Amino acid sequence: MITIAAALAVAVVVAGAVLWGAGAIAREIRAASDAAARSRALQLLEAFAPAIAASNTDPRALLVWQPLARTARTLFPDECAALDRAAGGTFPFTEERIQAAHAQWTTDWLAWERTHDGEFKLKAAVAEQELAASGGSQVTRARVDAVEREKLDLYQRRYTEYVHVAKALQALLSHP
Repeated sequence: MITIAAALAVAVVVAGAVLWGAGAIAREIRAASDAAARSRALQLLEAFAPAIAASNTDPRALLVWQPLARTARTLFPDECAALDRAAGGTFPFTEERIQAAHAQWTTDWLAWERTHDGEFKLKAAVAEQELAASGGSQVTRARVDAVEREKLDLYQRRYTEYVHVAKALQALLSHP
């Protein structure tokens, strides 16, 4: 026959074993959850690696990727927070990166504008020289006018694109 003391000792041992087993299960569940979170963070890192590279070469890439990044941050806040800590800033695009993209877009525009102006000054000079040499023929006059229209049309199309992208990049800064 088992004494009360022995029964209590067995109950304590059983309770200890149950608690130890429950703790081990809890640790395993936490470890599995942590591993899943690390795996999701790695998948996010892999998914946005091309976005980072693309935005470094073409600021317009941010207009596609930043809304996706915002969605990923909403769906996976813990994983994104871990990536933020590892990256030392907002992953995948910091505010500084977006500002740099906007500055690069403006720099690219100014360079294009200078090149465009130089190319069309040369085209216009050649057309004017042909006009003078032709004695003012209507065909040559039409060619001079066509060069001017081409210059303005191309400038207007490119300027519209510049303004559209610049405003969109600025809006990304307003809605991080």
